Amino acid sequence: MTGFAARLRSALDRHGPLCVGIDPHPHLLEQWGLAVSADGVREFALRTVEAAAGRVGVVKPQVAFFERFGSEGYAALEATLAAARDAGLLTISDAKRGDIGSTMAAYAAAWLEPGSPLESDALTVSPYLGADSLRETLTLAVRHGKGVFVLAATSNPEAAALQSAHPIDVASTEGQTVAQRVARDVSWVNGSAAFDGGLGPVGLVVGATVDRAEFGLTDEVLRATPLLAPGFGAQGAEPHELHSLFGALAGNVVASESRSILSAGPTALAARIDERAALYREHHDG
Repeated sequence: MTGFAARLRSALDRHGPLCVGIDPHPHLLEQWGLAVSADGVREFALRTVEAAAGRVGVVKPQVAFFERFGSEGYAALEATLAAARDAGLLTISDAKRGDIGSTMAAYAAAWLEPGSPLESDALTVSPYLGADSLRETLTLAVRHGKGVFVLAATSNPEAAALQSAHPIDVASTEGQTVAQRVARDVSWVNGSAAFDGGLGPVGLVVGATVDRAEFGLTDEVLRATPLLAPGFGAQGAEPHELHSLFGALAGNVVASESRSILSAGPTALAARIDERAALYREHHDG
């Protein structure tokens, strides 16, 4: 099986950076004329997959909006992931899982093992119980040709105080921020990709609305790292800012938009995706 990094590189080169977030907020379900229920979520998500297929390379279901409906919501998510896979789309399940020991291993198996009902191409994870707690998850991802996106500098303003802080312990490098330390603690998985110009399987979540320099996330630190960038669209960042925000790393960015696209409604959804994807492709290669 082709590894996640190669599949992602191919998707970005073919379709550009846009990733369509599948976030079935209750107000969007109502706007689309759907019930605020597991059935409504399923219909919403499958229509989004259908519209995204062939127009972008990546979709990102936000797990919480499915999970709120319990087992029926998870069944809707399973159907969504299967439909996306059948449509040739890469899937990033935005679950932000983070735990220790056997619990984290079980999460990894649930989302990243081939044949699992929730099988995804990649998973978002939290390192804030210690980056070492992710070691088995990262290893499992590589073993199965999957990807992981580790939270580093997220787009929500309330996270900045933690993620830009400077940890004080004997293992820290002087001046290193929490986000920079997270990046360095997981970058070992990307191995030789950092030296041959390729992408590794372990990426970071770096918000498009943050000043990454304040978090110590320089081009050198992020070399060979796929970057999942929330903050485009409704949160304020725009496609023409791709290079000013990410510079030489712009080609590694997965630019996530959800509300700005989904608010177009079911009849105009495909056209909105085409419009936004074209803007990103215009700026993807400078």
